[in-house]
Amino acid sequence: MTLLAPLAVLASEMPRIAAWPLALAALGHGAVLLWREARRPRRAFVFVGGAGAALLDGATVRDVSLRWQGPLAFLSWRDAAGRARRLVWWPDSLPSAQRRELRLAAPEPPAARRRPSMAP
Repeated sequence: MTLLAPLAVLASEMPRIAAWPLALAALGHGAVLLWREARRPRRAFVFVGGAGAALLDGATVRDVSLRWQGPLAFLSWRDAAGRARRLVWWPDSLPSAQRRELRLAAPEPPAARRRPSMAP
């Protein structure tokens, strides 16, 4: 995307006097985002036991919830200060073996309610 954004601006019918500065700005912004992502530290998340307890970077977290929407995994929790946090794994960032390991290690989702969810 960092390389395609400036090319898209230059390929548009925008006047060249405005297109070149915008293309350079898009390229610079993409480079800043790439640099920021490359410097972001890796996170270590571990489920401990079967009760839903978990560790994130060695610190205990609570209210852990793992939700799947197709191939995407959404993990939410509360940190020690009580703030809600969230991680998202795309299929290209989490290999299939690790996705399977995450599914197996995660606590079971809560069971459905006993009473029927639809009107009789």
